[in-house]
Amino acid sequence: MVEEITLLIGGMSCAACVRRVEQALKSVSGVASVSVNLVTGRAKIVHEKKWAGIKAVEKAIQDSGYEFLGLAPEEGSDPILKAREEEVEDLRKRFIVGVFLSLLIFTGSMAHWIGPLRELPVRALRVFLFLLTTPVVFWVGKRFLVGALQAARHLTMDMNTLVAVGVLAAYLYSTLVTFFPHAHATHVYFDSAAILVTLITLGRLLEARAKGKTTAAIRRLMDLQPRTARKLEGGKELDVPVEELVVGDLVLVRPGEKIPTDGVVVSGTSWVNESMLTGESLSVMKQAGDKVFGATMNENGSFVFRATQVGKDTVLAGIIKLVEEAQASKAPIQRLADRVAAVFVPVVFAIGIVTFLVWYFVVPGHEVSRALLNFISVLVVACPCALGLATPTAVMVGTGLGAESGILIKGGESLEQAYKLTTVVFDKTGTLTMGKAEVTDVIPAPGVDKERVLKMAMSLEVSSEHPLAAAILLKGREEGITPVGVAHFAAVSGLGVKAIVEGAMVLLGNAKFMEREGVLLAEMAEEYERLSQAGKTCVFVATEGKVLGLIGVMDVPRPMAKKAVLSLQGMGLEVAMITGDNRFTAEAIGREIGIHRVMAELLPEEKAAVIKSMREQGEVVAMVGDGINDAPALSMADLGIAIGAGTDVAVEVSDITLIRDDLLDVGAAIRLSAETMRVIRQNLFWAFIYNLVGIPIAAGALYPCFGILLTPEICAATMALSSVSVVTNSLRLRTRWRKLVFP
Repeated sequence: MVEEITLLIGGMSCAACVRRVEQALKSVSGVASVSVNLVTGRAKIVHEKKWAGIKAVEKAIQDSGYEFLGLAPEEGSDPILKAREEEVEDLRKRFIVGVFLSLLIFTGSMAHWIGPLRELPVRALRVFLFLLTTPVVFWVGKRFLVGALQAARHLTMDMNTLVAVGVLAAYLYSTLVTFFPHAHATHVYFDSAAILVTLITLGRLLEARAKGKTTAAIRRLMDLQPRTARKLEGGKELDVPVEELVVGDLVLVRPGEKIPTDGVVVSGTSWVNESMLTGESLSVMKQAGDKVFGATMNENGSFVFRATQVGKDTVLAGIIKLVEEAQASKAPIQRLADRVAAVFVPVVFAIGIVTFLVWYFVVPGHEVSRALLNFISVLVVACPCALGLATPTAVMVGTGLGAESGILIKGGESLEQAYKLTTVVFDKTGTLTMGKAEVTDVIPAPGVDKERVLKMAMSLEVSSEHPLAAAILLKGREEGITPVGVAHFAAVSGLGVKAIVEGAMVLLGNAKFMEREGVLLAEMAEEYERLSQAGKTCVFVATEGKVLGLIGVMDVPRPMAKKAVLSLQGMGLEVAMITGDNRFTAEAIGREIGIHRVMAELLPEEKAAVIKSMREQGEVVAMVGDGINDAPALSMADLGIAIGAGTDVAVEVSDITLIRDDLLDVGAAIRLSAETMRVIRQNLFWAFIYNLVGIPIAAGALYPCFGILLTPEICAATMALSSVSVVTNSLRLRTRWRKLVFP
């Protein structure tokens, strides 16, 4: 028996930090698995029932040099969002100070080029530069130094180690030259140290702002939650905080107000805009007995509803929780970056030391300053941050975009599975079809009026409880027909019904019933055959041994079913149908909407077995369904997709939940997955290439042939750019979303 908790962690800056926190948490007794997300600051821990507990987890995090921010809240504000806002403001202040001082330091370093400053004593000028550089290094760059010190205390290295060692090397060398002059030391590098810190701080500032944008979907969802509700109690209206509502409370909602929580309308009618949940722009009519959902907008009527779910149990709270879990998850492709991050910093440090030794002992000239600058350049140009951000930022943007459009993706693994699909299998009833019978044909016998056929059928079905009765009654009402009273009504199980209508015995039922009652069907035989071939249920209406007409009833396809199937086939996917319905009807539906692979007359467990067989044959299968009987197949598929919010069971076992009853969202979810995975691969490619190319160039690989060397300042700027570019590339998903997902 295992349980799961989610923690909030502060102070992580790169992929190496993630690795260190995961290793620390895995060492806690009873912890089975750990997944830490750099962008969200969340750690998902799966632990056994008997384990060391939260205190041990808190100690492990703090001993690793990071901040334990407590358990992730089930509802309300997110401490990570607040901490990130404070981080952005702090970085902004430090960057402004860094820019101002760096400009003065740079000007002082260039004194020999500036006329009025040429006459200043070199020693005094260097002391002045030292005084200006010290606050830049130790105040503006405080987070890098503290982070490096914490890593050193735990005998590890991370991004802060590279930055801190590079900056301190330039600063300490320049300080020694300033206060202990040496004949061969003609230069100081206070400007390099200051500009390095300032540029890297700028990179962190841009990165923090960009990471904040990736969590925009969560913030927008949280902001939708109303703060107060108008509760009815003892004949009075009381304005109370939403948090104080309990199940069973009566709540009044007026025009233009948000509905405060989930419930069922008791009285009144109105139109409600549910676009924030479903993405559907058209408002929905609400009256007594209808469900309403918290945070949706009431438009032009007042009504009273009874609260049925409050707090963390509302639909919106469930969506927020699902999106948070998805954004905190890892895609399997991220494991590669994690493995690289585990050895990245030590390897870079080793390359830096080798670079220094080669430039000092091997390259002619034996210039310690040149060797030192190249050593600093190697450390500063390396960027494990880009590797750490490549996957989680894209997953966050992708899942966030999906949530805003009614596509709830459970995590990075679901995104990656959707991208690999080869086959999409649909359940028929309620998924591809409307899930209820509908009259499609009313065919009167020669010499009989269509209205009379419907009138007789309606009159009999008023007293019937058969599922087809509702369809016939609805059709009659649409045609403006009013049923008449009947006498001696009788239902014949499995065959039909009969009664006296307007003085004559009228029969309504299937062909067997008609034959048993001696009704001749020859003149309707051709129409009966045609409707049967189309998979429709045929209902005869007859009186006094003569057939009056034939009614065709069918569970019709959804309006967008054919378009959705064609869209998926256009993406190169095979589309199949699976159903417990009879083969004749299933194949007719399949022909109508363009599905040629039809598997019919299957029990729920047989559906799951068919999906399993398809997977064993090498197909990567998505199962799309909406009911309890679809749950086994949904869980067996590589990717389970519950449509139209489905049943609780279907949603629980699915990997993607489509809130709307729109089949086009199946293709939209797959396209979103494909585009998100494309961005992840781009991010990882550029993160790897940047480091593979940047580190050798910084070490001087191009110097023998081209005379090219990178200064520490250029390396700092490119390092910052690499992290920001990865996050920015992920954010591009937002601008491409509509064009890519809904072509």
